[in-house]
Amino acid sequence: MSFGAPAFLPIAAALVALGIWSLRHAGRMRDARALAYSEIAFLRRSLGERDIASVLLRAAWIVGIALAGLALARPHVTLPEPIHDGAVVLCIDTSGSMASTDIVPTRAIAARAAAKRFIEAMSAGERVAIVAFSGAASLVQPLTARHSAAIAALDTLPAPNGPTAIGDALALAGTLLGNRGPRTVVLVTDGVNNTGVDPYAAASSLGARGIVVDTVGIGTNSGALIPGTSEAAGIDTGALRAYARAGGGRFVRVENASALRGALGALGRITAFRPTSVDISLGSALCGALLLALATFAAVAFGRIP
Repeated sequence: MSFGAPAFLPIAAALVALGIWSLRHAGRMRDARALAYSEIAFLRRSLGERDIASVLLRAAWIVGIALAGLALARPHVTLPEPIHDGAVVLCIDTSGSMASTDIVPTRAIAARAAAKRFIEAMSAGERVAIVAFSGAASLVQPLTARHSAAIAALDTLPAPNGPTAIGDALALAGTLLGNRGPRTVVLVTDGVNNTGVDPYAAASSLGARGIVVDTVGIGTNSGALIPGTSEAAGIDTGALRAYARAGGGRFVRVENASALRGALGALGRITAFRPTSVDISLGSALCGALLLALATFAAVAFGRIP
């Protein structure tokens, strides 16, 4: 919580202290009247036992005063706000290493299923594009707010083949995104770049434009071979962390299909919301006033003035 006018916080604290003193003073005055005019049994009850109703009423008065006083300091809370004008580019690795079966059934099939989960988690109206990359990057789906069309486009991803040009994918994603609004690139790959432009430079360029780069590393260190070759299908987590750091985003590593679906689903929900500061001064004042009014009405109606 933050405050738009923190200078009023001491005033709010003083109001609470004054309210507590007033309630205690009223209680002492009541006890004094009980001593002067009441029988011993009633006096004992007055001085000793405080029934739960009186305790709750006193607490309600104090909280009501605190809320009303707090409103003077213009409190703000940060809440998630749905993004309806955002744009996301999914960059999905389709190089030969994505045919590896260390993630069942293959890295490529698991990535496609997880990308569907990501799109399903996006806010309505948020636009998404799909870029596939191996030795070069290609546009599979231009930016669209029709999420069903983007999900259908996932079925047209090329079969895994060839080298890995991560930088080319990031550069192409940058050409699809404008210069305003929330913009994110989500890179799904094993992170072993071996051709094309420098991925770190491409991620840094996106970050400088305010475009967030999230990276999802898919694969294990099992030593599984790329089908049809004698080359191990590895994963470069250090490089993926660096790309995410350069783009001001997050890095997630996954080693099975279920974790991949969960990670991309979570990223989809994150990109669908942005933190927004909300002024709750009016709500605080109204809640405080309502609580004071209800407590006062109950005290008068049931004779429970503390």
